[in-house]
Amino acid sequence: MSLKTLLKADLVLAKQEIVSKKRVLESIAETAANRLHCNNEEIYDALLGREKLGSTGIGNGIAIPHCRLESANHTAIVVMSLQSPIDFDSIDKRAVDLIFALIVPPNECDQHLASLAQIAELAQSAEALEKLRSAQSNQELFDIFESLI
Repeated sequence: MSLKTLLKADLVLAKQEIVSKKRVLESIAETAANRLHCNNEEIYDALLGREKLGSTGIGNGIAIPHCRLESANHTAIVVMSLQSPIDFDSIDKRAVDLIFALIVPPNECDQHLASLAQIAELAQSAEALEKLRSAQSNQELFDIFESLI
């Protein structure tokens, strides 16, 4: 399943004023819960469980929190930019300001890996990241991300 198919305007949040990794995960869970018809605490616990295995901060100011969730009825991607970068225990020790969260039902694991790869590839382009960071509104972030995938 392509990221274009997964991308939904109500799951794109620009310039969020969030100051901690914990709060980012809570915000992702709250945002995705309605779309997935799941309990936000269940999503948060699954994301946090994945982070405990190792940070999903992949470098270049990017994090890709992700989890499998039994109760999810389909895959969701939450795209978020932060007003100010935060510590995310990234592999390059750089603070994170762009977040691409994936919540996936267990039966869509192959698509999950393809989506992660697509985001990781995008994260290698300094030009793409600059465009995403420049977005000042949810709609602008949505439009830029959609044009890049």
